[in-house]
Amino acid sequence: MKPQAEYADFDALDIRIGRIVSAEPATTRKPTYRITVDFGPEIGTRVSCGGYTHYAAESLPGRRVAAVMNLGTKRMGPEISEVLILGAVNERGDTVLLEPEAEVPLGAQVL
Repeated sequence: MKPQAEYADFDALDIRIGRIVSAEPATTRKPTYRITVDFGPEIGTRVSCGGYTHYAAESLPGRRVAAVMNLGTKRMGPEISEVLILGAVNERGDTVLLEPEAEVPLGAQVL
């Protein structure tokens, strides 16, 4: 486990719900997708690059995901990731997307 964090550390994160619009192979050294996520009319779309390649790219559009919005950008080779899509690692080492179990508005804040 990681060291104890303060509630303020979590509270500083802006985690929102978005819908994947598109996913395509990224131009990175490791297998990754360049994923465009729609966070609704107030926020718009953002791009994330991540190793979700155990999913077929065509199965990702339409899925709702949780993403951290305020970590800044991260360069992954020639790609720029603007948000961090949240996932959990399964027993095979694949990253599984965290998805809300019910419909919530795009841009809804995760509390």
